[in-house]
Amino acid sequence: MGNQHKDISKNILLEQWELPPFDKIEDEVYFSAFEQAIAQTKKNIQAIIDNTAPADFENTIVALDRADWQLEDICNLFFNLLEANANATLQNEAEKIVPMLVAYEDWVAHNAQLFAKVKMVYDHKSQQAYEEDELTLLTKTYDSFVRNGALLSDKEKEEFSAINQELSKLSLQYKNNLLKVTADYHLYFSDKEKDLLEGIPSSNLQTAAEKAQAKGYKNGWVFDLSMPSYNAFMKYATCRAKRQELYMAYNSRALEGKYSNRKIVCDIANNRLKMAHLLGFESYADYILCKRMAKDKNTVKNFLQQLLNAFKPLAQKELQEMQQYAQEKDHIDLQAWDWAYYANCRQKEKYNYDEQLVKPFFALEYVQKGIFELANRLYGLSFKERNDVSVYHKDVKVFEVIDKDKSQLAMLYMDFFPRNSKQNGAWMTEFRPQRVNENGKRIIPLISLVFNFSPATKDSPSLLTFNEVSTFLHEFGHALHGMMSNVRFAALSGTSVERDFVELPSQIMENWAEEKDFLKLFAYHYQSGALIDDEFVKKIKSWNNYLVGYLTLRQLNFGYLDMAFHSIEQEIVTDAVDFERQATIPTQLLPHVKGTAICTSFSHIFGGGYAAGYYGYKWAEVLDADAFEEFSSHGIFSTDVAERFRKTILSQGGNVEAMKRYIRFKGKKPEINALLKRCGIL
Repeated sequence: MGNQHKDISKNILLEQWELPPFDKIEDEVYFSAFEQAIAQTKKNIQAIIDNTAPADFENTIVALDRADWQLEDICNLFFNLLEANANATLQNEAEKIVPMLVAYEDWVAHNAQLFAKVKMVYDHKSQQAYEEDELTLLTKTYDSFVRNGALLSDKEKEEFSAINQELSKLSLQYKNNLLKVTADYHLYFSDKEKDLLEGIPSSNLQTAAEKAQAKGYKNGWVFDLSMPSYNAFMKYATCRAKRQELYMAYNSRALEGKYSNRKIVCDIANNRLKMAHLLGFESYADYILCKRMAKDKNTVKNFLQQLLNAFKPLAQKELQEMQQYAQEKDHIDLQAWDWAYYANCRQKEKYNYDEQLVKPFFALEYVQKGIFELANRLYGLSFKERNDVSVYHKDVKVFEVIDKDKSQLAMLYMDFFPRNSKQNGAWMTEFRPQRVNENGKRIIPLISLVFNFSPATKDSPSLLTFNEVSTFLHEFGHALHGMMSNVRFAALSGTSVERDFVELPSQIMENWAEEKDFLKLFAYHYQSGALIDDEFVKKIKSWNNYLVGYLTLRQLNFGYLDMAFHSIEQEIVTDAVDFERQATIPTQLLPHVKGTAICTSFSHIFGGGYAAGYYGYKWAEVLDADAFEEFSSHGIFSTDVAERFRKTILSQGGNVEAMKRYIRFKGKKPEINALLKRCGIL
């Protein structure tokens, strides 16, 4: 093993650092860092066990919360880079690190002496006067042990550990397969094939030309499966055959061949079921949801059905209108690879709205300034760019975030553009969560935002679509949740909340995207300098509900699929694709395309943390529509409402159960009608 991993006497990852020293970290030192950090954490935990004083909240629960800080920081660095800037070395290291990490987690979860101390404190909780956050941490700590098998027999613990190891390997393999097939594919057009690119805007063609050069072509254009590239082609290319070709490539990712996830999907679902059964639950969904706002799978299924009943008639009407439009325009029967193209064409005609005319008002630099200004107006935050801070890639920008009282609140890292080493999509993560050390000092969080926006070209800066502006706001909402966290315990920090609540701080931010007073803070044409006018804003507002039925059905499709795989009470024995098709019939609008599937590239639930939780996006949409009514009724820049939102939601982390926090903000439980009104259903 010593020959396979670099082991240095002074591992930079094990030193105390204020900010991650990315410029000094070699990929090969991670394994050694994990080995040593795990060993030190075990020593810290053994000290808790060996303490002869009676177990209490401070010497057991708080001590355990602090025991693994160093290991958690190393985990945050490593696994975030694995998502945002992967390479073969990191991927190879991960295959060795993950089993070691899972074995350590099982050692903690199944440590009978440690659990005995935790249980002693928990069993006597009624004899102490706990603060809300203390009681939450105590309950969460006890539940974590129980939910990881602490009450199981020795034989059952061994089985639990084996399942846990297998799931970690499967999840890692799933993500690596998806990254590999996504990075490997591209669609090349030579100069002689330029007519096949008719309809695609010049800015997207410029990006495609630069992609071709980066891949070693002397000329021509390359489109790939990164979202800016794929979406542009599907929306604008008039060549139907090439749209179909690219559609098939994207929607069959990791379906067949060497890097297939087809069997892995069922293996993951079946192993999750085994784990749930070991712990006494009928399904994995039951295991997950008892700790969410929803509480049980019937509540989730009823919620999804309620949305389906509300939105499906509208979606069917939209589909009928789009089919008729495609027939009248080009005499075709609408297929899945036609939807984005004809939706865009019809949008131009129906609303006189052209995204290409709006994009010049959304230069990335201006949008960033506008979002920073919004945070300043609402919460008094200011952002100072730091060029002296080490980053993991040259595209990453770093900002020091200053609170309204002039104290340092956080550091914010932002990684904007696609590359082959990065997973698709957009996400918020952290290199270090907010916490309070043993001396009572607030340790600032180090928050990271990762995107896949179209980069600048030689002719223009990075220009965002309206959807990308909304995405920026969404992820920035997550960042605010992490940055403004002000809790005592690391386990309750920032976004460490119920999964179906975590999207509220992010999704509520999207509401500002169509507000005139917000857009006029920053939406200047990057060439002419003209401010976006009221007519454009009206178009944006009218467009925001364009095809809302179809888009909602698409999200419900994902939710139904997720719940189907994780509500099983017996192992799946059929093919994953057949299982998916059967599960999603109620949400299907367009005809199924043979040779495509969602599950093999649905990393949210098979490679991430959204298993039995994808419904949370729509659940949080109900919350955010209901909550934003407070801002819209008091003023979108209301500092009073913002301060209440910060005090009850953003700063509290997981200190208090989610519904209690929401009621403290709004004064009542959320209602679905706010969402239906926003979408024009009511």
